Amino acid sequence: MGLIAVGLAADAFAVSLSSGFKIKHIKLNKALKIALFFGGFQALMPFLGWWLGLSFREVIESFDHWIAFFILAFIGGKMIYESREDDEEKPFNPLDIYTLLVLSIATSIDAFATGIGFAVLKTSILFASTTIGAITFGLSLMGVFIGHWCGTMFQSKAELIGGLVLVAIGSKILIEHLLVEVAF
Repeated sequence: MGLIAVGLAADAFAVSLSSGFKIKHIKLNKALKIALFFGGFQALMPFLGWWLGLSFREVIESFDHWIAFFILAFIGGKMIYESREDDEEKPFNPLDIYTLLVLSIATSIDAFATGIGFAVLKTSILFASTTIGAITFGLSLMGVFIGHWCGTMFQSKAELIGGLVLVAIGSKILIEHLLVEVAF
């Protein structure tokens, strides 16, 4: 279960790094906010997937990667665009509730699909969801602080790097799913 949780948390960790790039004055409460959103959604989505079970598996699997790709590519593209603008304009705010909701959903779609698999395998959903959420929380918390540290080192390019990371994650999700579709 631990390896599945780490695999599912990888995208949230990478987005947390990008978020840390953007936070100018890091405080524990800011990092906790991000980690709670990512950890909470990663815990909730497998439960929702498990609850829906097999009845919607094929429908969701056919387009979940496209949803994740477009959301992450849009937000990443926005960050890349804003990295070229003056700091006077409104920047991407990783602590904004709407932004956190969108990023949390985008990075936990695979956890939803995994929850559907858990229903088939008769896995203890309470244990699985708790483990996935806790590991995602911890990795996201670390990711924010690591991203902030790297962001201060590369301050002028932090937003560009963060945007590129989000676009890369979205592309990775899309390519992985498309390759699986081609293989079958």
